[in-house]
Formats: sequence, C-alpha cells, structure tokens
Amino acid sequence: MQCLFGKDNSHLSSIACDKCHDVLDYRSKLSWNVNVKYRTRLIDLNNSMITRYFPGIGICAITGMAALFLSEHYGAPAMLFALLLGMAVSFLYQQDTSCKVGIEFTSCHLLRAGVALLGLRVAFGDLVTLGWKTGLMLAFAIISTIAIGLCLSKLMGMQKRFGALTGGAVGICGASAALAISAVLPASENKERDTLLTVVGVTALSTLAMVVYPIVVNYLGLNPTDASIFLGGTIHDVAQVVGAGYSISEQTGDLATLTKLVRVAMLMPVVLCFVLVIKRANANATHGADIPSLPSFLIFFVVLMILNSLVNLPSFVVESAGALSQFFLITAITAIGMKSNLGKLVEVGMKPILLMVFETLWIALLILVFVMYVL
Repeated sequence: MQCLFGKDNSHLSSIACDKCHDVLDYRSKLSWNVNVKYRTRLIDLNNSMITRYFPGIGICAITGMAALFLSEHYGAPAMLFALLLGMAVSFLYQQDTSCKVGIEFTSCHLLRAGVALLGLRVAFGDLVTLGWKTGLMLAFAIISTIAIGLCLSKLMGMQKRFGALTGGAVGICGASAALAISAVLPASENKERDTLLTVVGVTALSTLAMVVYPIVVNYLGLNPTDASIFLGGTIHDVAQVVGAGYSISEQTGDLATLTKLVRVAMLMPVVLCFVLVIKRANANATHGADIPSLPSFLIFFVVLMILNSLVNLPSFVVESAGALSQFFLITAITAIGMKSNLGKLVEVGMKPILLMVFETLWIALLILVFVMYVL
C-alpha cells in the first residue's frame, strides 16, 4: 500500500501509517468545520431574510385575502377593498415598524409578478376573432385616451406623467394597467399617491359603468355584437366587463370579455412605449449616462402571451395563473395603500377625478360612435 507521503507501506497490510491517519483526520475535521460554518452562515442569511421580509409580506397577504373575502361576500371590487384596508393599517409602514421592508418588496416585486402573469390571459387569436377593423379602433381609442390625458393634465396644471397614468388606466384595463404603468415610471415624491388616486378613480368609474352602460345599451337598442364591443371597449376593469356583459346575455358576455382581453393584450406595447420615451428623456437629460433597461416583467408578459398563443395550455394552468396574478396585484395594492398618506390625497382636490371622468367619457363616446356608424 502506498502511503500519502510516498513510502511503501505494503507490509502494513490494510492499515494506513500513523502520519497518513493524522493527515486524513485533519482533512476530515477541516472539511466538517467548513461545512458547519457555511451551513451556519446560510441559516443566518435565511433567518435574516425571513426576519426582514416576512412580516411585511405576511401582513400584505393577509390584508389581500381579507379584501378578496369582502369582495366575494359584498359584490364590490376587490381592488377597492384592498386599498381601503391597506390605508387603514398604513401606520405599519409610516412608523418604521419591522413590516416596512416587506411592504416595499410587495409593492414593487409582487406587483411586477402579477402584471407578468397577465400574459397568460391573452392570445394573438383574440385579435383575429374580433377582426382588423375592431382591433384598429381599440388601438386608436387607447392612444387617443392617453393623448387626451396628457393634454388635459397639462391644461389643469398637473404633471403630464399623471395624465399618462390615468389615460393608460382608462384606455387599457383599469387598475392593472395603472399598476403596470406606475412600475416603469421614474421614482418621484408623489408616485404612490398618484397611483393610488388612479386606482381608486378607475375602479369607482368602472363599477359605475358596469351599472349604467347596460342601461345605455338597452336604450339605444344595440344588437349583441355592437353591445359587446361597446362594453368590452369602454369599461375599465375585466371583472366589471364580465358583470355588465353577462347581465345582458351570455353571447354578449362572451364577446365583451374577448374584446376586453384584446385591450389587455395592448398593455405590453403601451408600457413598452412608455419605457422607450422615458429612456430617451433620461438619455437627453444625462447626456449618454446609463439608462434603465427593459423591465423583466414586460419580457415575461410577452413570453407568456406567446406561449398561450402557440400552445394549447390546460385550462387549470391558465385559471391558476389568473388567480395568482389577481392575488399578487391585490396584495401589491394593499401595500401601496399602506404606503399612502391620506392627507396628501385630500390635498389634490377634484382635478384628478375630473380628468378621469373626461377620459372615461371620451373613450365611451368614441367606441359608441364606432359601433353605431362605422362597424
């Protein structure tokens, strides 16, 4: 047997020499000590992460589940309950408690995860089903609503980014669009306040539209196809489109939901345009300095939308992703509510509400003219 030190120890049979035994024993102890230290540091790191993030994420998740419970039992939008409940416990964020870090994480990262999962709700085939004329009309409605928001916000003395935020929310898919657009806007002192105002405004207007628009449809005598395009092309949130459509008929509900999903599919290109405009503005302001890259959640949104378009996914996968997306967005909106300051909301006055009302009336009249005189 060859010793570790190069000596012939065959006469020792299967027993290593004393020196080899000492070296092997030392190596074994050293390896054990390294593993113990590594495991200890890993456990400490995990404990540190749990201690920092779990309290805030946990309280946001519990508040979000409470909002879902109230929504199911009282019929009001879950987003609205999430905002109100989050604002009710805003002291958990504003008083520098152990929840603050987790609330920050939830309002940013869970928000982006929820938006990315929306990609599984839409497919390219939806646009083909509606036809190119309706698709172009919806695109024009979204672009013009954002333009109206930019112009009116400037005339009312507000920041143009607020007009872009409200225009995108009204034109695309309500609170979800507001959260997605807010995620790519530059950080500012009033960013959370503006996002909160937009979510509250579009949720309230969407709920009102769910009640009023079916009455308008019946009064004007629109056929099921025209009624579906009107409802799906004007009401802000998906849930309210479903409620308004199926309150008329099953056929109207199906086509109205499809029309709404085409608007949701336009979320990605609109947010991408915002990113490009912001990057260009930053490049001009910083003269070629480093500028933010394309947000990863937009990439995942596109990948999931392509996957849903090319692959016939099982229904439970799509439904589970939709439910998870809704939960992430509601949890994120509770975090934004916790970060909000009610005093600042009161200070802004009626101008933001009037802006969103004008945007809502614009897209409603535009789509109504299209279905009555063009389609």
